[in-house]
Amino acid sequence: MITALEHVGLSVADLERSIAFYRDILGFSVLRVLDVPAAMRLGDVVGLPACTARIAHLTPGAAMLELFEYRDPQGRQIPADRSPADHGFNHIGLTSTDARADWQRLRALGIEFIGEPLEFRPGVWIVYFRGPDGEICELRET
Repeated sequence: MITALEHVGLSVADLERSIAFYRDILGFSVLRVLDVPAAMRLGDVVGLPACTARIAHLTPGAAMLELFEYRDPQGRQIPADRSPADHGFNHIGLTSTDARADWQRLRALGIEFIGEPLEFRPGVWIVYFRGPDGEICELRET
């Protein structure tokens, strides 16, 4: 029986840049950073034979965000025209105590937002923004 969502994995172009974003701007804690040589057989798990990567585990609370910077092979960037309607995982949802205040704070830091905070239903505010590799993140206040 599956009981919880434990973590979400995100492939990134620059691990240090992404750690800085999620740690310094969004307030996540870094649990660990791992160098993964081919000998550790990550490729057998992910279907990329003999791949190498650096991995960081971060957490804002109960769940974990797992960042992968593949060294060999290197990944491709998210297409600039990727839409939230495109198939596959489309955003990382983050809980906020005040989405409107966080929107103002993050905008002042130069974070690119897709729109302004919207009361999606009574008492529930949401707003989307982009992370360092173009990934979409959502702030949700309930």
